[in-house]
Amino acid sequence: MPDHTDPAGREAAATAASDWNAETLRAALGKAAEWTIDYRSHVEERPVFPAVAPGDVRRALGSAPPRSADPFERVLADFDEHIASGLTHWNHPGFLAYFSSSTRAPSIVAELLVAAIGVNAMLWRTSPAATEVERTAVDWLRQAVGLPESFSGLIFDTASTATFTALLAARERAGAGVRDHGLAGGPALAVYTSEQSHSSVEKSAMAAGLGRRALRRIETDAAFRMRPEALESAITEDLEAGIRPAMVCATIGTTSTASIDPVPALRSISDRYGVWLHVDAAYAGPAAMLPEQRPLFSGWEAADSVVLNPHKWLGTSLDCSVLLYRDSAPFRASLALTPTYLESEDDETNLMDIGLALGRRFRGLKLWVLFRCVGTDGLAETMRSHIAMAAAAAARLVDGGVFELAAPVSFSTVCFRAKLEGDPEGADRWNRDILRRVNAGGRSFLSHTELDGRYTVRLSVGSVHTEERHLDEVLEALHRAATDLSPGEPG
Repeated sequence: MPDHTDPAGREAAATAASDWNAETLRAALGKAAEWTIDYRSHVEERPVFPAVAPGDVRRALGSAPPRSADPFERVLADFDEHIASGLTHWNHPGFLAYFSSSTRAPSIVAELLVAAIGVNAMLWRTSPAATEVERTAVDWLRQAVGLPESFSGLIFDTASTATFTALLAARERAGAGVRDHGLAGGPALAVYTSEQSHSSVEKSAMAAGLGRRALRRIETDAAFRMRPEALESAITEDLEAGIRPAMVCATIGTTSTASIDPVPALRSISDRYGVWLHVDAAYAGPAAMLPEQRPLFSGWEAADSVVLNPHKWLGTSLDCSVLLYRDSAPFRASLALTPTYLESEDDETNLMDIGLALGRRFRGLKLWVLFRCVGTDGLAETMRSHIAMAAAAAARLVDGGVFELAAPVSFSTVCFRAKLEGDPEGADRWNRDILRRVNAGGRSFLSHTELDGRYTVRLSVGSVHTEERHLDEVLEALHRAATDLSPGEPG
């Protein structure tokens, strides 16, 4: 870190602080742009996961804020040396963990424009174009995935926020009257989701004041899909106990296996008991752009709300999560509140009325730019290639008999494990060691889950930078690790 104690250092810092005129900004943007281009061109040469321990980066940054300014060149150098080197590189083509959030080049430029104009799209009148661009981009996404015109929506930061917002609307529609009277004295409510659903559903129940005990984890079938008969049984039991069903959350593309809940059957049950149906399609939803994948989304057109994350498979930069809904009234009833100083004649178009946040980033711009610069055909082709790569990888994994699939391959996600008959604990250790060895190599990064009580390795193709050769590399690494490590023994 620079030394600001000497007079020369203070004078240079003062100059740096006062010199951010148009020319200085242009120069800094140029340097940042060059760094960005170089980073994206050579990210493959970096290890996906950094060789750092907790606290290493923080110690390198210094323990106290600088009293005076540094020139941008020095800041950029420190960023490169201490920060970029300590990152897990989600844009690395070998990033095959979780659900990838890689970034297309147009989204980078859009983020610059968002930062440059710095608007707050809480009201239509605070940023008319920002409101209308967001509405337009969201509707383009709705059209691209084939949902009917009855859906409208807006953009949140993540699917967790979108699901929480949908639960608040469902809670209000269930008749709890929480908006005015709170939860005290109201009916007990329940939320239903599968054993495989994302943890955000449970967190939403906690944040909405319903509590974890209100969540019903519905059992799944052999393909890890929610069982409709188990859902109906849970609902009827709650009704008999005086508990009011508030929301059913179905998933198209679960986090562990990308399994697909039987949405038409769940919709039928939800209708029968008057329960809100929310569909979590945060990862897989954009794949509905592909005609050959569209049948997998049957029934979601009748849901009350749907969430999709363009910052996953489509390649917009974090954060960009789209919540679509058929009726805005329950959302407005749950949280809309306009103080006098924000009243206007255009209240019906105010994005702040849906959700908790008042201030809103101009997230719609990067989604609009994405559609303009890539097009739906380009977006669909990327997803199509990822699905094909995952299917090919799954076939090659099981070839030779060392690995077996732990779940049906769904979309671009493969769950597998090395086989070891008769020793489940030894098999779990072996698979942990294989994953640890592959990730330590720095060329690829996979994640894990637990299925049927067994440790399972998970590979998900989703980065816009991943090519077939990167799958070749990780498959070779997996087979090599399985051969080198002794089954059932710590590696």
